[in-house]
Amino acid sequence: MSKTEKRLLHSIKVQTAKANRDNISRTKAYEHFFQKHPEIQWSFLAGMVSRNAGWNMCDLEGIWFSRMLGLEYRRHLFLTYEEANWRIFQDAYPQLLLYHHSKRCRRPLFYLGRFFFITQFMTNAWNAFWKHGNREQLVTALIINEQNIIEKPVIKRLPFVFHSILFFLQDWMHFSTVLFPTCHGKLYGSSVSHFRNIDERIKLGERLAGLLFSEELFPFFYEFSCRTEATGARYDYEQYRKKPRYHETPMLRKVYPVITHQISETEQWDMNRRVKKDWLIEPNWEEDPQLTKWYDHKQKQLHTAVMVKNLLF
Repeated sequence: MSKTEKRLLHSIKVQTAKANRDNISRTKAYEHFFQKHPEIQWSFLAGMVSRNAGWNMCDLEGIWFSRMLGLEYRRHLFLTYEEANWRIFQDAYPQLLLYHHSKRCRRPLFYLGRFFFITQFMTNAWNAFWKHGNREQLVTALIINEQNIIEKPVIKRLPFVFHSILFFLQDWMHFSTVLFPTCHGKLYGSSVSHFRNIDERIKLGERLAGLLFSEELFPFFYEFSCRTEATGARYDYEQYRKKPRYHETPMLRKVYPVITHQISETEQWDMNRRVKKDWLIEPNWEEDPQLTKWYDHKQKQLHTAVMVKNLLF
């Protein structure tokens, strides 16, 4: 490698480590990157999904889930969210930075991805995007990649979380829903009812991408992102509701420490797993993406479940 390439690699490693500090820093890094490079739509999708991860983390220490779930289980759930999102960022952000520097140099630098253990699948996807500029294909490739990145080290490795009765209950009640808020108080999104199934998670990501960048709704989601500081508390979007709930969940940095992760090589999943044709087909919508009333109903279900548990136990 040339000295310039070595300096670039070092710079990317430093920037990635700094931005991968916690959920808030990840969210800001993704969304800031999209503001600079709006053609990389996945970055905005990742930012909005990262906001949801923060809300889910902070729910665990909010006034409702803390009454329903034990301390140890809440800790395991938090660490699961944290590790999954850390791993995705650790793999994806160097890819984004390589694209940024490729634009500056006016030549593709994706061959340097091997120094960050980026899969050949994604190297090919970035080179194809550089040549043809197909935004949707790149989004799909990144969704497929991120879900395969966490499949073995997170989903398969943590049976305590993903095979528990509580997780089955959460899965069945569709509390694992990704929400895209607006500054007008409306909520949009989609659910996955079989979170452990990688095919279902990939379909969810593709549905969310289609929703986020729909011509009618994208301006409202982008307005929310620009106007709303990410804190991890659900008040981030509750503040825009007609009857906002005040601070039922805490801000992330007030309740969680920075977690130190062990840096290791990312699995080259594309060497052991084939890319299924179904992953490349855009899923059809079979649900109403407007979830404002649905969300209120689910909140009532949660509150009822907590009150019943307190009465029984």
